Amino acid sequence: MIGIMKTEIVKIHIKSDGVGIEQQDQIQKAGHILKEGGLVAFPTETVYGLGGNALLPEASQKIYAAKGRPSDNPLIVHIARHEAMEEIAYPVPESAYRLAERFWPGPLTIILKKKDLVPPETTGGLSTVAIREPSHPVARALILASGGFVAAPSANLSGKPSPTNATRVIEDLSGRVDMILDNGSVGIGLESTIVDLTEKIPVILRPGFLTLEMLREVLPDVTLDPGIAGADTAAPPKAPGMKYRHYAPKAPLVLVEGPAQKVIAKINALAAEGEADGKKVGILATEETERYYSKGTVLCIGKRADEESVARNLYECLRRFDELGVDRIYSEDFPDQGLGQAIRNRLTKAAGHQVIEVS
Repeated sequence: MIGIMKTEIVKIHIKSDGVGIEQQDQIQKAGHILKEGGLVAFPTETVYGLGGNALLPEASQKIYAAKGRPSDNPLIVHIARHEAMEEIAYPVPESAYRLAERFWPGPLTIILKKKDLVPPETTGGLSTVAIREPSHPVARALILASGGFVAAPSANLSGKPSPTNATRVIEDLSGRVDMILDNGSVGIGLESTIVDLTEKIPVILRPGFLTLEMLREVLPDVTLDPGIAGADTAAPPKAPGMKYRHYAPKAPLVLVEGPAQKVIAKINALAAEGEADGKKVGILATEETERYYSKGTVLCIGKRADEESVARNLYECLRRFDELGVDRIYSEDFPDQGLGQAIRNRLTKAAGHQVIEVS
């Protein structure tokens, strides 16, 4: 029954060479849990993942139950060898090998046609499978110890901001999973870029750390799915994060977009209005702008000049607003290019596409 099982929390240390794991016996134990159909939360280079055996239908069902996740939202299968995608997908186009050679292991998920070996419970009932080879040494060691195929969405309750450190995983999933592997904070802070290779033209279904510009260096014809900017929920989601409200804090969030000075003025006005109504207002700002806000509870997400810092801090800031008990949140916007495209995508999803334009 979800919520009453005993969860073992294990601190995992990476050796000084950055490759080896000190607690190999614990990794093997975690791998055995996955082989037997249990659940293990673990760090990746992007966010923490909630792992189950991708080839066992009951394991995927447990993942959905532990997260409170809709069962038509497909899971990503994590592998530790390039060649493993041939065991679960067919055909594997030449473009997949090119992307894998350039970006794996790393924050890239590739969607291919699945083999029957992968149960529909893992793919949300779709005929396609999402595959990723992470670079984090703990993730890779766990995948190998488990048999090679780990289905893993982010290790949070469905809809909440993804966890970028083990503390947040414990808050959400303690009592719901068998084991949590604690390796502190992750490096990137945003989920992987997802590319669909099942159609004639490669399509990015979810922007991430690997940008459109980077992918076009390998696949010049890759394009963005138009649904990334929209809120259409009618079609079945081919990738995680496409259909449902995601990454969201408890309080309603609104994204304010436009010229920087006008965005600041608008947020200040909205914050003043909210406080006049007795509301506690949160403001998501950057190092360049935080000093210009005179109202509300301001959290700094990072530097605009360093978008990687913004990516690392985004989810933790949203979770911090939950702890502060704000009633509403206003966020500055980010450029819809480069890594800013992924940041903006997550903010827009968190806001449920509630955007105010100022000009």
